[in-house]
Amino acid sequence: MIQEAVQRIHWLGHDCIRLDGSVVVCIDPYQITATRPADLILITHEHFDHCSPEDVAKVVKEDTVIVTDAASARNLKGDVRVVAPGDRLNVKGVDIEVFPAYNTNKDFHPKKAGMLSFIVTLDGVRYYHCGDTDVIPEMKDLKVDVAFLAVSGTYVMTAEEAVEAARTIRPKVAIPMHYGAIVGSDDDAQRFKKALEGEIDVVILSKE
Repeated sequence: MIQEAVQRIHWLGHDCIRLDGSVVVCIDPYQITATRPADLILITHEHFDHCSPEDVAKVVKEDTVIVTDAASARNLKGDVRVVAPGDRLNVKGVDIEVFPAYNTNKDFHPKKAGMLSFIVTLDGVRYYHCGDTDVIPEMKDLKVDVAFLAVSGTYVMTAEEAVEAARTIRPKVAIPMHYGAIVGSDDDAQRFKKALEGEIDVVILSKE
């Protein structure tokens, strides 16, 4: 089941993930070229490389629902649902649990800003998108099948910190993201994969 789920995951660059299932879920579209319409768009926070109205417009359709924080919602149009960490909702049969995302050793994403990460349960598989975060205590309580983890450093976890996050969360599959655009490189993803060899299955996706 998990391997089938992985085949339905598409990395559109940076932090943007598209899940193709009974509905299409797109998370943090930014500088995307693949334009399959999304039933559900999740946006983790208001920074330009996560909340990009121009890129949202590439995948939005008449009945698309957007789930995001209050700061991002001010820049978006349509059916926008505002959430905060601790919230839970069901949209189009997709269960969405909202968690925090924040820095612990830098100031780009302060906890008080209320930025988001998500667990999305789609077709029986639980996907965690960490948003822009460091390793945070809330990760120890997550129960997920697939974890999308930032690895670039600078604004988010380094590859080594992402390894710590993966060991804390213990997903069946970990997928590195947040590299190859603004900061971070393929080397970050490869270091992440190598460090977890024999512990957690790491899949490095090709950008679409």
